[in-house]
Amino acid sequence: MSYILVNALPILVAGLAGTVLIALAWRGRTTPVILAATFVLLSWLAAILAGALILAPVEAGVWTVALGSAFIIWVGFVLPTVSVTLVTRRVGWPRALADAGTWLAVMLVQAILLRAIGVAGPG
Repeated sequence: MSYILVNALPILVAGLAGTVLIALAWRGRTTPVILAATFVLLSWLAAILAGALILAPVEAGVWTVALGSAFIIWVGFVLPTVSVTLVTRRVGWPRALADAGTWLAVMLVQAILLRAIGVAGPG
């Protein structure tokens, strides 16, 4: 986990960008406390994504790996979790898919920023 300290700047920038996207998507439904918690949690999401980018093989090219990693994590974990949670709460598929789409946007923006700023392996 030492890569988190090495990559603190790109991780925090990606966390902030994700928070801005969430604030825009959920305008009127957030508070400063929710946004602060969102920033902390999205910074953690960015840290996990940074780890995936560091460990991913680069044969496909760094941008393909960055965007592909974000998409694979989203389709494998975020999409099912958000969809099942919201549909079982009777929110409905259109809203569940819209919210899941917001998370895809967050993860793609985070991957772009992490790659553009640069992530480095530990030590």
